[in-house]
Amino acid sequence: MSERGRALAPLRERGFRYYFLSRGVNMLGSTMAGVATAFAVLEVSDSPGALGTVLAAHSIPLVVFLLAGGVIADRFGRTRVIQTSNVMAGLSQLVIAGLVVTGTAEIWQLVVLTAVNGTAAAISLPALGSVVPALVPREELQAANVLLSLMRSSLTVLGPSAAGVLVVTLGPGWALAIDGTTYLLAALLLLGVRIPARERTGTEESMLVELRDGWRLFVSTTWLWAVVLGFALINALESGAFYTLGPVLAKAGDIGERGWGLILSAEAVGFLVMGLVLARVRLERPLLWGMLGMLCGALPLVALGTTGHVAPVIVAAFLAGMGVEAFSLGWNLAMQENVPEEMLSRAYSYDALGSFAAIPVGQLAAGPIAAAYGVQRTILAAGIAYAVVVALVLTSRAVRTLPRVSSPTSPRSPAAP
Repeated sequence: MSERGRALAPLRERGFRYYFLSRGVNMLGSTMAGVATAFAVLEVSDSPGALGTVLAAHSIPLVVFLLAGGVIADRFGRTRVIQTSNVMAGLSQLVIAGLVVTGTAEIWQLVVLTAVNGTAAAISLPALGSVVPALVPREELQAANVLLSLMRSSLTVLGPSAAGVLVVTLGPGWALAIDGTTYLLAALLLLGVRIPARERTGTEESMLVELRDGWRLFVSTTWLWAVVLGFALINALESGAFYTLGPVLAKAGDIGERGWGLILSAEAVGFLVMGLVLARVRLERPLLWGMLGMLCGALPLVALGTTGHVAPVIVAAFLAGMGVEAFSLGWNLAMQENVPEEMLSRAYSYDALGSFAAIPVGQLAAGPIAAAYGVQRTILAAGIAYAVVVALVLTSRAVRTLPRVSSPTSPRSPAAP
């Protein structure tokens, strides 16, 4: 089979084909949602506090309900959980859109509806990561994940720009209406995917027992908890220094708003380029190469902390995007090939909880630390700390030596009726 044939092989599987289309539609809406939501809130109230409250209304339920989402997905069937969550998110987004378009929206309404959306995201997130192994043969897992990654990277480049055009031409309410519609269309496409739910024996364990089983797996798997612990710190550093202080430094200096947009776009292009590379190269030792790639994630922080010019930061962001994409594929392969299928959603839920929980800490701490020590100095210190954390994770032998797992008998997705 040619290289192109191997890269596209997962699309021959009916279940994966429908899942790929569903995720593409869903991702298109999601990449537009951030821009549309921000301007929708600012149309109702020009208070930064109001925007922060609405955004927190999404992130708090996302963290709170992640563990429950893992158990629900493993117990009731992953495609059914994703469909239900898409319908919840789509309807809540359409109601928000209707309120904004008609000029009747109030902040409390947006908070409540956004919390529904965040809850739906928490329930679906563990299922999204764990559904792929049931749709393609084991030997096609890398190709399947690369295809999903390339689609996500492409939409990350195009989606925010498209949202900006829609907000300017039609208004943020209509942009949110399009996002809500994509959720419902994604749920409809999932009707072509059939993954049976876990068999019910009548003696199922309680949700708390299943959470305990997931926790035991988590703490007994060294490479799993080591990487998640590292990412708790990495995400806190990045969210505080790069995404909170970075725009402040850019606006106050020579980089400017336009330069900051170019930096973010360069990172997205890095995702895309590495995805194309990994479509041709088999990633052995997935966590070793993934964590080495994450060392590049420190480069934009170091560049921002040492220079006020946009060009070096753009180059650093491009390299960071490539490194983060290598880790993303390596992590999915490590999880999907080494975690028992019946516990995969729970493992992803503990992963997401550990990785996301410290993000608000980084966001809240960045301002006071920068006020005390200076914005640029704080960003540089965060970049150095970022690299140190990655190096510490790499001291784990379990992380460095985890191999790819191959299986002569690989499951295929059941045919859809």
